[in-house]
Amino acid sequence: MVRPCHDDPVTSDPVTSTVTVLRELLDLLDQAAPVERIAQVAAAAGADAEVEHAAEAALRVRRRLSEHSRREAELTALFDTASDLALLRDTDAVLRSIVHRARSLLLTDTAYLTLNDPEAGQTYMRVTEGSTSALFQRLTLNLGEGLGGLVAQTALPYATANYGTDRRFEHTPAIDAGVADEGLVAILGVPLLLGSTVIGVLYAANRSAREFSAAEVSLLTSLANHAAIALDTARLLEESRTALAELNAANEVIRAHSDAMARAQDAHDRLSDLVLRGGDTAQVAAALGSVLGARGIVVHDAAGSELAVAGHGPRELPAGLVERSRTAGRAIQDGGTWVCAILAGPELLGSITLTADTELTEADRRLFERASVVTALLLLLRRSVAETEDRLRGELITDLLTAPERDPDGLLERGRRLGIDLRDPHLVAVAHAGDVSRRRLTAAVPWLPPARMVGAHADTVVLLAQGEDPAVLGERLAGELSTAVGRPVTVGAAGPAAGPAGLVDAHAEARRCLHALLALGRGGTGTAMSGLGFVGALLGDRADIHGYVRATLGPVLDYDRRRGTELMRTLNTYFACGGSLTRAKDELHVHVNTVAQRLERIAGLLGTDWQEPERALEIQLALRLHAVSGPG
Repeated sequence: MVRPCHDDPVTSDPVTSTVTVLRELLDLLDQAAPVERIAQVAAAAGADAEVEHAAEAALRVRRRLSEHSRREAELTALFDTASDLALLRDTDAVLRSIVHRARSLLLTDTAYLTLNDPEAGQTYMRVTEGSTSALFQRLTLNLGEGLGGLVAQTALPYATANYGTDRRFEHTPAIDAGVADEGLVAILGVPLLLGSTVIGVLYAANRSAREFSAAEVSLLTSLANHAAIALDTARLLEESRTALAELNAANEVIRAHSDAMARAQDAHDRLSDLVLRGGDTAQVAAALGSVLGARGIVVHDAAGSELAVAGHGPRELPAGLVERSRTAGRAIQDGGTWVCAILAGPELLGSITLTADTELTEADRRLFERASVVTALLLLLRRSVAETEDRLRGELITDLLTAPERDPDGLLERGRRLGIDLRDPHLVAVAHAGDVSRRRLTAAVPWLPPARMVGAHADTVVLLAQGEDPAVLGERLAGELSTAVGRPVTVGAAGPAAGPAGLVDAHAEARRCLHALLALGRGGTGTAMSGLGFVGALLGDRADIHGYVRATLGPVLDYDRRRGTELMRTLNTYFACGGSLTRAKDELHVHVNTVAQRLERIAGLLGTDWQEPERALEIQLALRLHAVSGPG
């Protein structure tokens, strides 16, 4: 009798043989042996019906155990993913974890996730794992293209055992090239859904043919749902952070306003009958002079200019006393004169000078010093209001000139709040002063007609004013601004025009006028297009300036651009020197033969009649227009 063994379960005793086979089947189940091994043992046992029945049962149990193990692994992965979401700190890390689990659970070569861009109508790569192709990782799909584009468009999962031969999908050269470069064959894609909105697609893919089961589609869909939650949670967190930051900023504004109110109230309480209810520096000076019995009070700004006078005070500051008061942080006496610096922290805002016939008591001195605090608050308030109004006007001008069509009604309302009706006709002036700052130029505007607005825009200062003649406005502004800043200020003007669109067009014309003045060598002056002669007429009518320049000087412009030569400069200089080769060579710092050779080249490009009177006039006009309008 042969003893049964694993390699030969059949014996001469049928009962013993059956029992041995059954034991071995149970051992294999206990060891979680592969299905193939169980089938092998059953086949070796022969045609015994009992053994065959037991083997079928063992195979069913083994498959069920495998299914339970797989399901347990899937549930564990989903639980781990949910745990990651609960501790969400890094959205990319969570998405990478989801893609990794998708690849591990489905046992695919690659897994990746794309996100939709609704405005562009595309879906693009966000996270990949197992990918080796840079071309594939940069792949972007239009909605409806390829498998992923179809998933993103329809919100339905799609799978293919062989993408290259599957005609259900819209193949494009870019997508096919990326898929081929990655070597992908079988692809499964499921949508990332937030409600009914598709925000992306989660994929699992193989480099060999493979059929994806319904269970695998369901698992990948569950992971995609977690990925959608991760992205939505990140969005909500970001919105919460933004709202919190805005709330904190609002609280800071409220706190700053509260502190300012407290300081103002404290000054009111300490100064008692010197409280200024909405007063100005003149009222401070008058009240202080009355309370202290001073012969005179004078308030100066930081530059020493007189702001207010009460009584018969000294009209000039005593030398050195303001700096001594600033350093000491208190009032300084020099004979019968007292000086107290007006400070805002370390910043000097000005000073108050007091002359008295009698000595100031300690209480009077403190009151005098407290008056400087009130004055500082008034000056700061005045500056703050001025800066705020300047900022609001500047913002309105910027919005008006850059996006008038975005909210025209809003622009009109903002203008009304600043005291200007943009529906009324206005002149538009554009001022430029070289290296002078726009803030300084804005502050130096010495004259503004009623219903006006001024602000910085691009590299210029823009002024809206009531009036009828833009040339008069431009000339007057250029003169007064040049005097105020001590530098030449060039001003182009246009109008009148009404409404956001009309003002934008007028600004464009005023800016062209400014550029024309600078190009014509008329910096430091101001006018409108009507003051520019034929240049103004051409620019104002919006003629085809560039076309004219190209038709007249195109061969020379092209030659300079290709060869890096200076024929245009030579041509300008030659005409500027009245056709004199000697003067031209001096201006160009070259030999006279070089000038002659260049002119011969120009003749070859423009024709031998280029110096004839009519042709020369056309060329000089084109040269001037080229300088005015810029390269074309």
